[in-house]
Amino acid sequence: MKRTGTLVFIAAAIGLFISPSDAHAVECAPTEPSICAPVAVIGTVVPNLLSTVAPGDAPLILRTTTLITASWFDAIAPYSPSAVGVYSDLGRLAGGDRERNIALLYASHEVLHSLMPQFAQDWDGLMWGLGLDPNDDSADVSTPVGVGNVAGAAVVAAREHDGMNQLGDEDGSLYNRRPYVDYTGYRPVNSAERLWNPRRWQPDTLSTGTGIFFSQQFVTPQLGRTSPFSYDEVTRWAPAPWKSYAVKRGGRPLPAYRQQADEVLAAQVALTDRQKLIAEFFDNKIISLGFSTLAASLAHQLSLEQFVQLDFLVNVAAFDTAITIWENKRHFDAVRPFSAIAYLYGETDLTAWGGPGRGVVDDITGSEWRPYLQSANHPEYPSASASFCRAHSTATKLYFEHIMGMSPAAANNLSFWTPAIPIAGEPLAVPAGGSQIEPGVTPAQPETLGWATWDEFANECGISRLWAGVHFYDSIPAGQAIGDPIGSEVYDWLEAHIDGAPE
Repeated sequence: MKRTGTLVFIAAAIGLFISPSDAHAVECAPTEPSICAPVAVIGTVVPNLLSTVAPGDAPLILRTTTLITASWFDAIAPYSPSAVGVYSDLGRLAGGDRERNIALLYASHEVLHSLMPQFAQDWDGLMWGLGLDPNDDSADVSTPVGVGNVAGAAVVAAREHDGMNQLGDEDGSLYNRRPYVDYTGYRPVNSAERLWNPRRWQPDTLSTGTGIFFSQQFVTPQLGRTSPFSYDEVTRWAPAPWKSYAVKRGGRPLPAYRQQADEVLAAQVALTDRQKLIAEFFDNKIISLGFSTLAASLAHQLSLEQFVQLDFLVNVAAFDTAITIWENKRHFDAVRPFSAIAYLYGETDLTAWGGPGRGVVDDITGSEWRPYLQSANHPEYPSASASFCRAHSTATKLYFEHIMGMSPAAANNLSFWTPAIPIAGEPLAVPAGGSQIEPGVTPAQPETLGWATWDEFANECGISRLWAGVHFYDSIPAGQAIGDPIGSEVYDWLEAHIDGAPE
């Protein structure tokens, strides 16, 4: 479960997968999967990405992974019998996995320089390490280098000004630009210091543990205004979170408001070691969503082209879902459990989880109570994690059923994901005391996580947000009801591109 162990594991696997020989001759080792080049990109990107954002900062992680995989899809489309890129149509070329690997590496290089230019040396080093010249800017689309450069540049051109404010210039700034800063004018009703309106989101106050305190900001509220891949504009709305709004005008909470807060407290009291680990696992979107796709690709022995299609599919499914979820979050601006519980119970003693390593206590006040996981930096409703996992699982099942020709039951199978699978299985084996939140304490005995089906994976992802104490229950089905249809629609959208007949 520890981030450093995961990254070391990826790096070790890359050493096995890559066997470069001479310039422009990227090859996988003969006995290894053909997805060696994408794995090399992942292994270089993940440490740099996690040095700038937290594992739970979904908007920024999803944007990075989605744009990278978009460049992969467009770069290898010319080597497909029928596929047409999303942002480029470069005709048909003869070639196999060698050409695909080279093209997608150059496309990744273009996109990564746009997304994270501060790591330019690392992106160039990735290319040199694989026997490729990062300074080769050929635009000759009869070659894999040119295909990759042109396809990557097309993704950059389409997405640098897609509403996410990647360059920090959406507000017209010429100097001292701040990438991804909000330009839409969102302002929270409540301050971190005072809950003026118990219905609405309150930024949390965070600490380094050394006396330095700082307040949250709603991360990228403009995500809801960002251009989706698979639809034109946000049209799906969750039902209003009426329990979170169940407060009289004068401030008196109604029974429904108290009931959903008490449900969170009860879930925390009853937490098992496995539930704690599941909550931690799904809080990290790279490990949970990203590694599940790697596990499936290895278990089903997907070709390079199939892996790229699946990885792009699930990233777009989550990204397009996030756009709708963020617009809902902004609209409802709903209170988080930590604020509601402090508001309801103040200095009253509660029986509740007492914090890391403290177990259940009976003398913690409402103001002292904290959830098992840190609440994310955006409003509560609907649950983003629940929606991402549902979109991811729905899209994956459809790909395996319709592209890979599996039965619905086989397409839904996830029982193969065990610690025995290279790269993708390692995070499921948690040693005693391997928890990130309660190191040395949880779990009391080694635990192995796992799910029989993608449906179980998505369901536990959703309910884990209640176990974590960061969402009320109603937020979970509300998020899933948005993620499921978008996951299905994204599959239809991508299938049209695979078939060469996009609308």
